[in-house]
Amino acid sequence: MATWTLRILWAGLFLVLGLCPKEAFPSEDPTPCRPERYSEEREKMVREQIQARGVKDGSVLRAMRGVARHCFVPREFRDEAYEDHPIPIGQGQTISQPYIVALMTELLRLKPSDRVLEIGTGSGYQAAVLSGLVKRVFTVEISAPLAEEAGARLKSLGYENIQVRRGDGYLGWKEHAPFDAIIVTAAPSEIPPPLLRQLKPGGRMCIPVGGRYQVQQLTLIEKKQDGSISKRAVLPVRFVPFLGDH
Repeated sequence: MATWTLRILWAGLFLVLGLCPKEAFPSEDPTPCRPERYSEEREKMVREQIQARGVKDGSVLRAMRGVARHCFVPREFRDEAYEDHPIPIGQGQTISQPYIVALMTELLRLKPSDRVLEIGTGSGYQAAVLSGLVKRVFTVEISAPLAEEAGARLKSLGYENIQVRRGDGYLGWKEHAPFDAIIVTAAPSEIPPPLLRQLKPGGRMCIPVGGRYQVQQLTLIEKKQDGSISKRAVLPVRFVPFLGDH
């Protein structure tokens, strides 16, 4: 556990050291992404980083094998796409470590009929993983450049059941609520009440919770049929901070 915990600290280090590009990586990429590349690296990622750490859900493993992660990072980082750490994607944001993406997805216990809300689209990678597991994915990104790029990228790669919106994720997406599951990829200091309200009874939310300089806890929330909420801390993590006017 100590090894991968240190790896996820890379996200914070990228920000501290100023290694994140200031702009989102361009859609007009002179070196177009070829999804069929890096198949051996992708299989090794699943086997050594994800299965070896205890993720067992076959549908999640297939989804991780099926999404070309290198198409969701800037071209200068494509050779690192399947390594065991986050990668900067611009606007002070990162694409999460592969294991964390798989773990959070597995914790949601998704069904093919589910409608899922994602907060923090980033480059679109997590949404792409969810796409093959559920009926619809609604994803909200506060950064206009990242939202625009992610929408174009997902469309170009053929993901048709994902809807991207630029907005404040704290507010969720009321027009499409309630959701069977909610996944949050940035850390608020407290769980946003609007997201709890938009979670369907019987639904699950996976969210990192903790301030910028605090130990964050990946937290699993379950909303029971009577509307009551249960929370369980899963493990310590390090995510970029939740942004917005709240």
